[in-house]
Amino acid sequence: MKSVIVGTAGHIDHGKTALVKALTGIDADRLEEEKRRGITIDIGFANLELPMPGGETLRLGFVDVPGHERFVRNMLAGVGGIDLVLLVIAADESIKPQTREHFDICRLLAVRRGITVLTKSDAVDQETLEVVRTEVQDFLRGSFLSQASLDAPNPMVAVSSLTGAGIDDLKRELVKVAGEVAAKDSNAIVRLPIDRVFTMKGFGTVVTGTLVSGTIQKEDEFEVFPTGKRVRVRGVQVHGKSAERAVAGQRTALNLAGATTEELARGMMLAPAATFRASSRVDVELSLLASAKPLKDRARVHFYSYTSESIATVVLYGKKQVGPGETAFAQLRLSEPALLLPGDRFIIRQFSPVITSGGGVVVENTPPKKVKDATDYARFLKTLSEESQAGILRARVSASGAKGLSITEAVARTGWRMQEIVSRVSASPEIVRVGDIFVFKPALDLVRKDLVSALETFHKRNPLVAGMSKEELRGRFSEVAPEVFEAVFNEVLQAKKIELAGELVRLAGRGVVMKDEETESKKIIESAFANAGLKVPALKDVLAGLKVDKVRAQKIVTLLLREKVLLKISDDLVFHRDALMDLRKRMALEKAKSPRLDVARFKDLTGVTRKYAIPLLEYLDREHVTRRVGDERVIL
Repeated sequence: MKSVIVGTAGHIDHGKTALVKALTGIDADRLEEEKRRGITIDIGFANLELPMPGGETLRLGFVDVPGHERFVRNMLAGVGGIDLVLLVIAADESIKPQTREHFDICRLLAVRRGITVLTKSDAVDQETLEVVRTEVQDFLRGSFLSQASLDAPNPMVAVSSLTGAGIDDLKRELVKVAGEVAAKDSNAIVRLPIDRVFTMKGFGTVVTGTLVSGTIQKEDEFEVFPTGKRVRVRGVQVHGKSAERAVAGQRTALNLAGATTEELARGMMLAPAATFRASSRVDVELSLLASAKPLKDRARVHFYSYTSESIATVVLYGKKQVGPGETAFAQLRLSEPALLLPGDRFIIRQFSPVITSGGGVVVENTPPKKVKDATDYARFLKTLSEESQAGILRARVSASGAKGLSITEAVARTGWRMQEIVSRVSASPEIVRVGDIFVFKPALDLVRKDLVSALETFHKRNPLVAGMSKEELRGRFSEVAPEVFEAVFNEVLQAKKIELAGELVRLAGRGVVMKDEETESKKIIESAFANAGLKVPALKDVLAGLKVDKVRAQKIVTLLLREKVLLKISDDLVFHRDALMDLRKRMALEKAKSPRLDVARFKDLTGVTRKYAIPLLEYLDREHVTRRVGDERVIL
């Protein structure tokens, strides 16, 4: 069964609600005030099933919108998810202000299919009806509702909701036009903009909306955007009837557990938990109507998308203002965060007076905090707005540099399913997958080159150091994702361009490069500590007698420590490894005589003063050669 959402549009009192009732038998005016005043105030809903030529049933969901200029904001909450529009024009009044505004809104929302309905045909004679028909044809010329459209013929039907004349003709045209509407993707990630919230006796909290993508069934769990509230689906209704599931393109009611009516409101959206994020900044391609006033940079506007509404500040990229009929890239800074994805359409209205001035499409829902070059960034947005899915992914991955684009980030920034993204990436030779991160191949090549270059620079500046610590090297690549750095590091290591010695990284074949006086100094330092045994001299005294300067002398000591020729056991004491190894052997021999010793016995054994004895015993404790028990040590 094909499901199509039909929206009405048109001036107040041109018969939209009466037309929906004539088609469906359902009065879409549900509010007591609407019935009392005889005008539609809020959006209303109805449904109709019609047979299609192939034997399939067509399920039409009608969204009836108010025509009064004061209720355009309610009208906007209803038209966001429609597939085709019935532009309703009364034959006894022809084109009126809200006819124009509603039609402009439909064009800005990129509605591509529709039927022009001349209502109240019984109120005029045939000659007047033909005059109105001609006026409307002129008004629609060049638009998606033009009867001369090369894309698809868009009919114009005269009807009378009072007598029923033309209603059957309209139903036939609805079947034809609805058959040309592309079905919404029921396999996509679920998004349901909420347009009504109420409590139903015996059920609890109920929300309704037009399911714009995906499939919903009982027990599904969702997140409410932008609040983050988690809810569970207890029951599903489609067009007023209980159903096992709802699919994209259907009017849907959900009985929810986990939230009260006070925690939900029109303008919120349901989507799978931890998949998307609400944003208060979005980059858009913005178009002004030819009748609009110029829009200046930093202007405030009223913003509408699906059922959400907020105030937005327009920050233009590379322009001071947008003129009537012009298009520009801009960032919209919203007063309230909303779940928006690239491809979502929106409407803007002047801040005051509140009239429709333009609209457009979301291009990027996670814009950078700062844009260095507005013109260059506008080119990037243009690529996102014009490219295919594969081209958009390529542009996004390229722009992410060595940080890469994770799969979850790609889903959140496109709205595409994970499988689609992985498939697109697999087909691109320019994108490399590193774990769950996608990286542009030239970015990887640059990291590889920079890694080798960083080591070359290190060796030049530190000829007396055996290598750079891996952690220090990683710190030089803070803009690179950890997974990407590890992948490049291992690749360069396997290619034998670098070597890893413990935690030190160096270029392959590169070690310490010493001058003659540095080599001599290294021997002097090592010899001084080797000959001293456990009665070592002060390090500063040894270094003072060298021919090299203090900085190079310290680097030589660092080299000896890294090579573990010398060992530092306290802030002031450095010993030769042979001396400490000999001490360990003596401890093993002493254990055979007596496993316990105190400081005095240790001093007698080693011949050192307390100045050396205490640090040496603490060293042996750390090395698990001894264990302190009170004032004594137990030799282990």
